[in-house]
Amino acid sequence: MIDQSATAERERHSGENAVPAPVPRIALVGVHGFGERHLANLARLEAAGTLELVAVADPNPPAPGRLAESVAVFGDLAQLLAADPEVDVVILATPIQTHAPLALAALAAGKDVYVEKPPVASLGQFRDVLAAADAAGRLVQVGFQSLGSHALPAIRALVESGGIGDVLGLSATGQWVRNRAYFKRSRWAGKRSLDGIDVVDGVATNALAHAVATGLHLAGAHTMADVESVDTDLYRAHDTESDDTSIIRVRTTSGSTLLCGLTLCAPEQQRPSVTVHGTRGEVTLFYTEDEVVISTPDGERRETFGRTDLLKNLLEARSNGVPLLCALPDTGAFTTVLEAIRTAPAPQPINPGYIAWEGEGDDAHPVVQDIAAVIARAVKAQATFAELGMPWARKMLPVRTLTLDGKAVAEYQDGSRIRAVSSPRPYLHPVRTLAGTVVTDHQPLDHVWHLGAGVALQDVDGINFWGGRTFTREAGQYVWRPDHGSITPTETHAEETAARTGGAAGRLRETLGWNGPDGAPVLREDRTWGWSGVDSSAWCLTLDFALSPAGDRPVSLGSPGSNGRFEGGYGGFFWRLPACADATVWTPSGAGEAEVHGSVTPWLAWAGTFDGASATLVFVAPGGSTDPWFVRVDGYPGVGQSLAWNSPVIAEPDAPVQRSITVFVADGILGTTDIEALINQQGNRS
Repeated sequence: MIDQSATAERERHSGENAVPAPVPRIALVGVHGFGERHLANLARLEAAGTLELVAVADPNPPAPGRLAESVAVFGDLAQLLAADPEVDVVILATPIQTHAPLALAALAAGKDVYVEKPPVASLGQFRDVLAAADAAGRLVQVGFQSLGSHALPAIRALVESGGIGDVLGLSATGQWVRNRAYFKRSRWAGKRSLDGIDVVDGVATNALAHAVATGLHLAGAHTMADVESVDTDLYRAHDTESDDTSIIRVRTTSGSTLLCGLTLCAPEQQRPSVTVHGTRGEVTLFYTEDEVVISTPDGERRETFGRTDLLKNLLEARSNGVPLLCALPDTGAFTTVLEAIRTAPAPQPINPGYIAWEGEGDDAHPVVQDIAAVIARAVKAQATFAELGMPWARKMLPVRTLTLDGKAVAEYQDGSRIRAVSSPRPYLHPVRTLAGTVVTDHQPLDHVWHLGAGVALQDVDGINFWGGRTFTREAGQYVWRPDHGSITPTETHAEETAARTGGAAGRLRETLGWNGPDGAPVLREDRTWGWSGVDSSAWCLTLDFALSPAGDRPVSLGSPGSNGRFEGGYGGFFWRLPACADATVWTPSGAGEAEVHGSVTPWLAWAGTFDGASATLVFVAPGGSTDPWFVRVDGYPGVGQSLAWNSPVIAEPDAPVQRSITVFVADGILGTTDIEALINQQGNRS
């Protein structure tokens, strides 16, 4: 057999009278589907004198006249290898489940391999092919064509130079349209397995696999060792086994997070992209067109780059040893993602009530309700569909549930799944009326660091326990800083009791640690949530908390307001409401955001329609409180009680900062008379 190694070729043809190196001889296995694209590319490269197509293999032969008469045609790779047409490189454009066995056969025969994506259908197969390539001393290139883009080194150089500031994370998004016919094109389409053999078809592993692979590449995750963890959240609108609407979250060992939001159920086809998000801007690669968009405070720039053909790169690697652009070992990170998908629970069907079908028959395609906005929110929050609480997603079990007479009125989240720059912390969400209307929101697109009902502060001795950008007096604006802390429970005690006047009641007492970015303790908090029934349409939530220094030094508690932002004194207790129609906000002395924001009054009420149902929230300050109300209606719906309106408050080791608030959660629209009667009634019960 002729020695096909690149080293032997160089030695044979070195010297003054060297004979020109023979043109590489190529065999293509699989001539239909994506194989058609390979045939076109092979014809282009052959016309340029780069290679020679000498054989193809496919159980369904190509149409007469499609190939030159010199090209041998075989029924499968085994027949081709048995005939031994002195092939140098075998291209595999075959079903996913055949990639590994065919690659092993080609490598055993001493051939270099170009295999389409995904390279294999399991991590076990990946290791087998990797070992076989190493033992045979052969090359394996994987067909992630986007990794040949000249945009990738340009983006890396931009990021490394600080062109978009510090990296906050990466995202890969794809919103495509696929109809019923797409999943009827072959037996394996839409399958997780076929006849007991892994296939692992799906939106992340096949249709939009380039988005995942390109995102991993820019995140610096190439090998298996580069991946720390993979979270999968898989769903399907089509009647298939595989996922068509999914979130994949990858955390790398270098500390980056890649959030992939992918669907084949969009209202219209969009260009897939990968974005690197920074503190000073972001850079987006539309990888199908090699177009880069750089957005910073200085404006927007666009540039289109060229691309190196991966087959040509493989041939150059054989002839002169240039590095492969997508060598098999460098797809270890992608295969780790594929393995997480393969071993995950089967994709959950999306409730048909959230799907609209467009078109007829095999041309019909599903559209998941508001999927573009949902993916945008997931990307910004680095959260899964389940973590966002999408109604069609898997239910995320709360740490505990607050109940009254068997009804769940609130769920307690510990914040452990919240991204670091949103200042992870415990909170209540969803909070519901007795009729079930949800009156809190968390991780909304406008401020993904807003988390239901809880306690947060933006400036604790210079540490941000609120999330997002920090307002500083020096900058006179909000800036990203690596200053985000986290709040974690250290002790928790829950109890349910009978209220003194009858009915159900409960209490949740916690000790919480407020820790800085380095994990060092800054504050200790003692927090108590209490809840009790009021009547058939209202219940009462109370919050008491005390903040003490974790050490023996005073700790300053501040806000954007105390740092110079006019009327921006939010911090302390905060309640983020969901979208509210016909919102009305008032106090005993005024109505409307302009009048109630910054006011000091005994109570503040918010009434409106939440997802079609009316409800009223009444926030009651303790007697003698001088903390102003922080209120937003137009920009977003939120209410807080400001702990440090325009000057910091100091927590002393022997004098903790203590605050309390009571919130009535009622169905229907209450008036001022109803509210005062409710407050008086509850006061008489205490």
